Amino acid sequence: MYITAAVLSVLLALVTLAAGAPKAMLKGDVTAQLQSHMGLGTGLIRFIGLAEVAAFVGLVVGLFWQPLGIAAAIGFGITMIGAVGFHAKAGDYADPAARGNAMAPVVLLLFSAATAVTLALAM
Repeated sequence: MYITAAVLSVLLALVTLAAGAPKAMLKGDVTAQLQSHMGLGTGLIRFIGLAEVAAFVGLVVGLFWQPLGIAAAIGFGITMIGAVGFHAKAGDYADPAARGNAMAPVVLLLFSAATAVTLALAM
C-alpha cells in the first residue's frame, strides 16, 4: 500500500507544483485568465499559488511523515473545492467551451482524496 501512496503523492506533488508556481509568481496565461474571466485579484491568485506550492512541499515531506502528506492532500482538496465554486459562479460548467478546463479541479479533488486515503491506509 505504501508504494501506491508514494506514487499518488509524487504525481499529485508534481501537479501542485506545476499549477502553483506560475500563480505564485503571477506569470503565464492561467494568471491572466483568473484575473479576466474569474475576476480574482493578484493577491488572491498569489495566495492560491503559494498554497499549491505548500501542498507540493507537504506531499514530498509526507512521503517520510505520512500525517503531513495527508494534511497536504486534504488542504489541496479544499483548494480544489474553492476552484469548483469559482468555476460554478463563472458559469463554466454550463458553457461547453469552458467545461473542459472547469473539470480539472473536480478530477484533482478526487485525486487528492484518493491520495489522502491511501496515505492514511499506508500508516
